[in-house]
Amino acid sequence: MCGIFACHSHPDVLKFKPTALKLSKAVRHRGPDWSGSVISNNTILCHERLSIVGVESGAQPLTNADDSIVLAVNGEIYNHRLIRKSLKTPYHFKTTSDCEVVIPLYLEYGLDAPKHLDGMFSFVLYDKNKDRTIAARDPIGITTLYQGWNSSQPGTVYFASELKSLHPVCDKIEAFPPGHVFDSTTGERTRYFEPSWWEESKVPQSPVDYKLLRETLEKSVRKRLMAEVPYGVLLSGGLDSSLVASIAQRETLRLKKLSEDAQAAEPAPEDLDKGVGLVGIDDENKLSTMTFLPQLNSFSIGLPGSPDNVAALKVAKFLGTKHHVMTFTIEEGLDALSDVIYHLETYDVTTIRASTPMYLLSRKIKAMGIKMVLSGEGSDEIFGGYLYFHAAPTKEAFHEECVRRVKNLHLADCLRANKSTSAWGLEARVPFLDKQFLEVAMNIDPADKLITKERLEKYILRKAFDTSDNPTAEPYLPDEILWRQKEQFSDGVGYGWIDALKDNAELHVTDEMMKNPKPEWGTDIPDTKEAYWYRCMFDEHFPPSCASTVMRWTPKWVKQSDPSGR
Repeated sequence: MCGIFACHSHPDVLKFKPTALKLSKAVRHRGPDWSGSVISNNTILCHERLSIVGVESGAQPLTNADDSIVLAVNGEIYNHRLIRKSLKTPYHFKTTSDCEVVIPLYLEYGLDAPKHLDGMFSFVLYDKNKDRTIAARDPIGITTLYQGWNSSQPGTVYFASELKSLHPVCDKIEAFPPGHVFDSTTGERTRYFEPSWWEESKVPQSPVDYKLLRETLEKSVRKRLMAEVPYGVLLSGGLDSSLVASIAQRETLRLKKLSEDAQAAEPAPEDLDKGVGLVGIDDENKLSTMTFLPQLNSFSIGLPGSPDNVAALKVAKFLGTKHHVMTFTIEEGLDALSDVIYHLETYDVTTIRASTPMYLLSRKIKAMGIKMVLSGEGSDEIFGGYLYFHAAPTKEAFHEECVRRVKNLHLADCLRANKSTSAWGLEARVPFLDKQFLEVAMNIDPADKLITKERLEKYILRKAFDTSDNPTAEPYLPDEILWRQKEQFSDGVGYGWIDALKDNAELHVTDEMMKNPKPEWGTDIPDTKEAYWYRCMFDEHFPPSCASTVMRWTPKWVKQSDPSGR
């Protein structure tokens, strides 16, 4: 991940520049490799870079040949090679960065440019000739982006990857909606992402195609191995992360063999960069450079003896990954809470519970020199994997909840994955939220996804990767993992974690405090002492103007006081 800060149409941009650089520095943890800024007319774009692709030449902000277009991007564009080859008008690229393709796409398609991108991204682009700024966010909101205004500066608009860069200068802040593009000439945001499954009321009728489901996820994982730096996988031992790890390991071993064969054949320089250890396969199935680790590294975290660490070890041994187990103590988790909330920029109970171990693990991963990891977010929303989906009254209600949850991922699990890792300059990629995979998985008849006495949650995903009916096929996972019932992440790291959080909340929040919530909270009043405690910590870091960007997670169809998927 990288960090963005931008301001369009500032009344005195030169005087504002020192402040802009300071605000950009507030998200330097997201991009510790390099910093850059460009002023054009009355607009400034700042960028904090985490170099993953185009490591040597991809410093940002990026500009075109005459510097009339300035671009700052956070994210990865997986189809950038195809875009470079399919442009209608020849364009002189200055770098090998995947992000640079946004400029020629804008020149050809204007506001429709984001429609052509396959990846996770947030970007701000300034067109000097038109004095126009456009900003966009990826379809699901895997990357974070916020938009802000200051009532004393009419016409001025701010953008940043995190709230902490905006609240010092903005009195109104909104989460930039995923799948939208903003145009300063109209001041409006419009939705460019219009998939076939978007309307909750449109219930699909297509039966599950297990082969298509499997192959589309495999393709999604493959494209996310695009990197020029060491990478790994987050492995909880649950179904989703284990499948991602299994596919990534197969691809890593396959690419290793291709690399060895290619080097033995002395490939042409244009096909293989001999200074890089492994080749990848691009969109046209041709060799492309990619960094290789001798073994795929996998990582898990939990309290001593946690279910996730035990299961992850089994998976890692089966797959042959180089596995790293991290344990943390309850005290270490509690000590990190305030920092976790500062980086997450939320007070949602479920998000904080699950983010704390992920935050601690990310620090350890980055210390090992890993800069990118694959993760399993999104599967539970797509397939109705949370245990409360057992209570769905009809297939229509089941599907409606799946669509709603996918649409809100940017406020929950995507936010957690992005900010927990970005806090330490680590990038998380999420194969389940690939556009093509979503198009396949969200258009399956929800009757096939329903949880019954005979069918475990996410049955069709498990079945798609079950090779037991083919004795010659290499299994993706052991049966005990493929058919393991789901653990919520905050439970899987150790059942004592949630109990400890509740117990400590009792020590910090009195009954009297619960009866007298802060007036500035309005109607968004915490209903548990744990929620109250987190909200107080949030308020220590952020003003009330930031609270509107937070969504509190609650399950549907079940009566329970605990806001989790238990």
